[in-house]
Amino acid sequence: QVQLVESGGGLVQAGDSLRLSCAASGFIFSVYTMGWFRQAPGKEREFVAGILRTGDSTKYADSAKGRFTISRDLAEKTVSLQMTSLKSEDTAMYYCARGAPNCSGNGCFDSTMFQTWGQGTQVTVSS
Repeated sequence: QVQLVESGGGLVQAGDSLRLSCAASGFIFSVYTMGWFRQAPGKEREFVAGILRTGDSTKYADSAKGRFTISRDLAEKTVSLQMTSLKSEDTAMYYCARGAPNCSGNGCFDSTMFQTWGQGTQVTVSS
C-alpha cells in the first residue's frame, strides 16, 4: 500500500537547521508531485513547499522562501526538506504529502491536489 514515512523532526533552538526526510513506498514515486505541509496547534494545515516529479520545478510558501529547500531523490524514493534559520513560528507538525501524477505547471502545488499524507514529524523551535 501507499506509505509516506517522515523522519528528522526534533527540538532545536531558533537559528538552527533541521532536515526532514520522507520515505515513499507503494507507488511509482517518479511520476508524482510531492510536498511538505505543516500544522501548528490551533491552526489549519498549510502548504510549505512542493516539488514536481522531474525535480526541476519547486514552489515555496512565503514563510519558507530563502530558508527552506525541498529536494527529491528518485533512486532512494525520498523527498527532503532542508530548513535553516528556524524560528519559533516554524514550530508545527510537518507532513509529507503526495500530489497528482504526471502533473505540470503551478497548479500542481494547489493544496487540493495533495490527497495522501504521512503521519507527520514534530518540529519544535525554542526561542
